[in-house]
Amino acid sequence: MKVMVIMPLAEQRGGGEMMFLDLMQQGRNANVEWLAIFLEDGPMVEQVRSLGIDTRVVISGRLRQIHRFIATILRIAAIARQESVDAIVNWMWITHISGGLAAMFAGLPALWYQLEVPYDQTWLVRLATLIPAQAIVTLSKDGQQAQAQIWPHRPTPLVYPGVALDRFDPTVLPSPLEARKKLGLPLNVPLIGIVGRLQRWKGMHVLIEAMPQVLQKYPDAHCVVVGGKHDFEPDYEELLNKQITDLELTDRVIMAGLQRNVPEWVQAMDIFVHASDKEPFGIVIIEAMALGKPVIAGNAGGPTEIITDGVDGLLTAYDDANALTQAILRYLDDQEFAQSAGIAARQRALQFSTQRYAQNFINTIGDIMPNVVEESAKRLPL
Repeated sequence: MKVMVIMPLAEQRGGGEMMFLDLMQQGRNANVEWLAIFLEDGPMVEQVRSLGIDTRVVISGRLRQIHRFIATILRIAAIARQESVDAIVNWMWITHISGGLAAMFAGLPALWYQLEVPYDQTWLVRLATLIPAQAIVTLSKDGQQAQAQIWPHRPTPLVYPGVALDRFDPTVLPSPLEARKKLGLPLNVPLIGIVGRLQRWKGMHVLIEAMPQVLQKYPDAHCVVVGGKHDFEPDYEELLNKQITDLELTDRVIMAGLQRNVPEWVQAMDIFVHASDKEPFGIVIIEAMALGKPVIAGNAGGPTEIITDGVDGLLTAYDDANALTQAILRYLDDQEFAQSAGIAARQRALQFSTQRYAQNFINTIGDIMPNVVEESAKRLPL
């Protein structure tokens, strides 16, 4: 089966891009021949090409640039016909607007991977849903239910993302103490950390707000925020720095900025916090769990499908600093519970490998489009 997969971004900015790379990496030898189309040029193009995958760039125009938008659709359709593609997979709803129309022109089935939870049901998501698709694959039950409410109703199979567990293996990384020494972090003190792009919905301000109460009981505790500025909310970093100053936490909260060696930063932490509001899934949660960290996450969206509260992690409401404080103190006060939660977290994370994710995604394509698989098999040489 030959599948064209269309990716709108060519630079890794978040989990969605990592999921794409994981699929290309782990799905190469699974009876699927991939043809990757990027709608912009960037580092990911060469990353995918280096995997031995046919990779091309078709520069896309914005929706308001009608002539360029139409040219993009026609170019994708032409490539699909020339290369005898069997199906088109579009990465995210924004891509399905062009890729789904290209599939129509080429007379091919298409599906798309919905990486968001469409609570607001914007007109663009509604437009994408209007364009024919064999299915809209979702990454959480929350997303599955939200997408199913949008007309016309398409099949919404669920495929959980995966984590590169070899990168988050505590046995191959430095010990937490060695990681702290390497990164210049304080030694022998409680270290609570959070990782993510600096956006308000990610909840860094909630963790900072919780720190004064934590410090009342554990005055040597520190907090580290790992993440870079986001183009959509460039002022959020300034807001966080002001909050740190106002709460007199400049010697207790470390703003580490964007870091590439995330596994080592998480390894250095005693407690990992994920304070996002209605996180679509939460790959970074699984990464921390894979390192055996006691984790605290939001009690809505994807995290509720990963964590069993009180067993392999704790769940708290978004924007509730008091609840977050109590969860942090529960771990710090009860080291036996923190250790058992970390062990259970490690076991739970092992269920989310990138290999399993890629195979489930490929199986879903086959389940959705069995006729495509059969016709493709007929063309294979005997």
